[in-house]
Amino acid sequence: MKRQTPASVGHDGNKTEKKVKRTAESAPLHLDMAHELRKLVDSANAPIFGIDVEGKVNEWNFKTAEITGYSQEEAFNKPLVQTFIAPRLRESVHEVLDKALRGEETANYELEFDTKSKDTRVLLVNASTRRDIENNIVGVVGVAQDVTEATKHDRAVATAAKELRQLVNTANAPIFGVDRNGNVNEWNYKTAEITGIAREEALAKPLAQLLKSSVKEIMDKALEGEETSNFEVEFENRDNETKHILLNATSRRDENAKIVGVLGVAQDVTEVTRHDREVAAMANELRQLINTANAPIFGINVDGEVNEWNDKTCEITGYSQEEAMGKHLVSTFIVEKLRNSVKRVLDDALKGTETSNYELEFRTKSEESRYLLVNATTRRNADQSIVGVVGVAQDVTEAAKHDREVASMANELRQLVDTANAPIFGID
Repeated sequence: MKRQTPASVGHDGNKTEKKVKRTAESAPLHLDMAHELRKLVDSANAPIFGIDVEGKVNEWNFKTAEITGYSQEEAFNKPLVQTFIAPRLRESVHEVLDKALRGEETANYELEFDTKSKDTRVLLVNASTRRDIENNIVGVVGVAQDVTEATKHDRAVATAAKELRQLVNTANAPIFGVDRNGNVNEWNYKTAEITGIAREEALAKPLAQLLKSSVKEIMDKALEGEETSNFEVEFENRDNETKHILLNATSRRDENAKIVGVLGVAQDVTEVTRHDREVAAMANELRQLINTANAPIFGINVDGEVNEWNDKTCEITGYSQEEAMGKHLVSTFIVEKLRNSVKRVLDDALKGTETSNYELEFRTKSEESRYLLVNATTRRNADQSIVGVVGVAQDVTEAAKHDREVASMANELRQLVDTANAPIFGID
């Protein structure tokens, strides 16, 4: 072995002295840095907490204390999970921390802290492995973001969305929708009921395969921004029943106001439509009955103008419907000597006082007189407001002429008896 000379020993001694000197000089610098980092952690605006390998708290900055309500003194050496984490999340948080203690770090993990005041705070956490100078794992540090308000908002929105989904699905109105391609993406229970097509069967299918082409046309217009209200659609469902819906097609837009689909909200008006058609058929039948009745039927509005004039009235008077409609009944068609009395009868009917078997005399187009025995009936609308009078008559012209001839003959005989040159008397 080569012997060291004093010179070489002195040289190595100088090196050692320099190294010790540098270490001594850098120690205050490291202490300053550690102090600065500690201050930075403690005063950070983000919650920062940590645990040792046993899961006990060994880091708890001011922000964490502020959020949880627990001071550093209260938190230190407490089991993090058992003490501060909501019970339902403890198992999953244990897994995250155990992974970090094995060197598997986790980012953006959401956990809920139970605060001292029994509130819940939601934190979005990055769980990082903590190592010593020899790279041994000594714990986990969590740097978090308090997302409590955002989470509350998100949950409120999610709850509202769930409620709306429930409302749409259980609504008593058919609701269906399509995407930009015209494929079904909304099909509630009522739509399934009225069409006979299940939701599972309808979703993702082209709407044109499920409903009439007229519905597709309306939805296509809404995809271009042209919305439609109260469009009546008639179609046959799978049971071959005819259904009627009143459809509103509304464009569906995203957060940028771009059209992404169409929502159709309908009203099942099948029964109403059937009823309306039955009423219309009945009204048409009654109109036909009135027009072809063997009795004169005529009517006026509240101003005394003709608004009803059936075929028999045309035949008797010689005036067509076109000639009579809108004309004042009394001043146009009633002989002058009876106008006041007829007006009184009609005015009474317009007040609700009806008259039966009232005899009036019509002046015909050929200047002849026709005698009618009339029932003047008040006419009312759906609200029971008086809107006019209808007269159903019997043509008694021949009977009236006969009665007048008989009366004239009787009058003449009475005159003859009274002025006879012979005594004439009688007994009962």
